[in-house]
Amino acid sequence: MNRYVVLGLTALAPIVWGSTYLVTTEMLPSGLPLTLAVLRALPAGLLLILFLRQLPSGIWWLRVAILGALNFSLFWWLLFIAAYRLPGGVAATVGAVQPLIVLFLSHWLLSNRLSSVSVIASLSGIVGVAILLLTPTATLDWVGVMAGLAGVFSMAAGTVLSRRWQPSVSALTFTSWQLTAGGLILLPFALIFEPALPALTSVNIVGLSYLTLIGGALTYALWFRGLALLGPSSVASLGFLSPVSAVVLGWFYLDQQLSTLQFIGMIVILGSVWVSQRAEARKVR
Repeated sequence: MNRYVVLGLTALAPIVWGSTYLVTTEMLPSGLPLTLAVLRALPAGLLLILFLRQLPSGIWWLRVAILGALNFSLFWWLLFIAAYRLPGGVAATVGAVQPLIVLFLSHWLLSNRLSSVSVIASLSGIVGVAILLLTPTATLDWVGVMAGLAGVFSMAAGTVLSRRWQPSVSALTFTSWQLTAGGLILLPFALIFEPALPALTSVNIVGLSYLTLIGGALTYALWFRGLALLGPSSVASLGFLSPVSAVVLGWFYLDQQLSTLQFIGMIVILGSVWVSQRAEARKVR
């Protein structure tokens, strides 16, 4: 398949993930972050396993547990801590460090050539996210900052290891294993530390179905498929599209106002993604 078709399909994942905040705040019950994370991952993973009828074997049980913890359990848990303790703009800016971490981990663990253009483009993307989302009154909570950095490192490590450990199964099967493992690891913590899930309204059910099927199973299958075909260095910069998507959806659905500076931030982010993809395409050629 053409590289740019794969790239476009992979980019759908972070674009859809940008809708998570809108769906969570507008359609789901509040105060249950771990429970909602379990409901996002575990049902999708189990349904896919029932449909595909393929389980890991041998060393893959351990590898899938590690990847499920890195890509879902640890990442979502730390992300929620950062989200609760930091203003949204600060949390998103901390999260924007992830593509840069992926570049260095890919260099160390996969022996990928580290391109100075890609590093500069990633730094520009971080600046763009800061311009887009940070406000002059934003305050720092260092526990939140450290949780955010640990969370993005967890996801970055999971991204790189998902490329290094490639089973001879489809991307959808690989996704089903990781979603199930991540959900199972989170389940006891949700049961112990959070109250029971209240009776769900029809709006709640629609929101959960969207996050489970579209924001979970479909998008992560596209993401892991892109990782397998393009590599972490190419896919990492696409993560910058998530905050752009979140801001555009907030403007469109919640009537949030966008300033000229925020538009400049969007242009910087999109420019950094374009430059990064050009650099990766040159490396492939």
